[in-house]
Amino acid sequence: MSDNALHDSFFALHHGLPRQGPGSDATTRRLLALSGPLPERPRVLDLGCGPGRSALLLAAEAGAEVTAVDTHEPFLAELRASAAARGLDGSIHTLRADMGALPFPDGSFDLVWAESSVFVLGFDRALAEWRRLLAPGGTLVLTECVWTTGEPGPAARAFWEDHYRLRTVGENAAAAVEAGYHVLGTVPQPESDWDEYYVPLAAHADAADTAVPGMAEAVAGARAEIALRREHGSDYGYAGFVLRPADPRWRTRTETDGDVAAIRRVVATAFGSEAAPSATEADLVEALRLDADAWLPGLSYVAEAPDGTVAAHALITRCRVGGAPAAALAPVSVAPAYQRTGAGQAVVRAVLDAARLRGEPLVLVLGHPEYYPRFGFVRASEYGIKPGFEAPDEAMMALVVDDSVPVPAGTLVYPAAFGV
Repeated sequence: MSDNALHDSFFALHHGLPRQGPGSDATTRRLLALSGPLPERPRVLDLGCGPGRSALLLAAEAGAEVTAVDTHEPFLAELRASAAARGLDGSIHTLRADMGALPFPDGSFDLVWAESSVFVLGFDRALAEWRRLLAPGGTLVLTECVWTTGEPGPAARAFWEDHYRLRTVGENAAAAVEAGYHVLGTVPQPESDWDEYYVPLAAHADAADTAVPGMAEAVAGARAEIALRREHGSDYGYAGFVLRPADPRWRTRTETDGDVAAIRRVVATAFGSEAAPSATEADLVEALRLDADAWLPGLSYVAEAPDGTVAAHALITRCRVGGAPAAALAPVSVAPAYQRTGAGQAVVRAVLDAARLRGEPLVLVLGHPEYYPRFGFVRASEYGIKPGFEAPDEAMMALVVDDSVPVPAGTLVYPAAFGV
């Protein structure tokens, strides 16, 4: 049997499937929501689009102009037919191309999208090569197969060692941060997303003509993969990653001992002025630094100005919700000279990344309801969380960093230094 026969049979088996990997319209919508506000007609690049289920949704619901890329022309033909049937043919343009050698100029897209296809290049290579395609403020959305346990069983490990190197969600998030991205959110995909792929694939396998050269092998491979999922699916899964390149104007990092005086000046002038600094919030930071129960090492972050001085500071410390540990973002301070320049956003995104990589599942903030939602915060009351003092409901907000951990409900208790 030739390699061409197996290749042709593989694609014949997959023709007519609604999607070519685990996913669902619901997951696509969740990932789109995490991407944040988009232009009125966003430019979207859908890589490894297959028959285009995501492209169709993005064109219809986000009003996007979608460039859909795949190496398999029959998938692109399926997408063109589906787009025409939905009246979306003016919004979706197909291109047969290699996602590792894309012909587009830098900054061409507001959103680069790749569901169930990043394995073709590998996660790290995709982060490195696709970043240039994003316009300023653009977002990269990927879904990737991941380990869902620290100790996968031998059957799952043996299968994936032969096919593709898996990492955990946390390891991929750390790789994204190391590559210069902020993690806007991660989405663990439900078992129903696998069913949307495997149920139709199993039906195709049952109906396939195994007398066709290569088809018996293609069917056997599909059935082995489905059986592995059925028997060892608790070891691995799919997850979505919503990433945005960090603002290159600001270097962010954890505080050092040499930053303490500069942080005090930034906090005092941010909450007061250069002429009349406020000691209240500056004293709060110093009191928290001395509270071993509140201080979380590595979660006091600074953004540096171009001259290397501290332009902004953000702090996350331990709080409790209904007795369960959580994390509180406060205070966030920007030196007067750097306010409304992006320094504040840069340092907040950096410290939230650090909290994610540290394993903090929930972050609370009491702040401006028109500012913090850009980072993914919503009203804490949606989760049954209330502060132990009077505060506007819209100003008390929560960010669920890890969906796999149940969100505690109850009264939010800040460290004693806050005095509330």
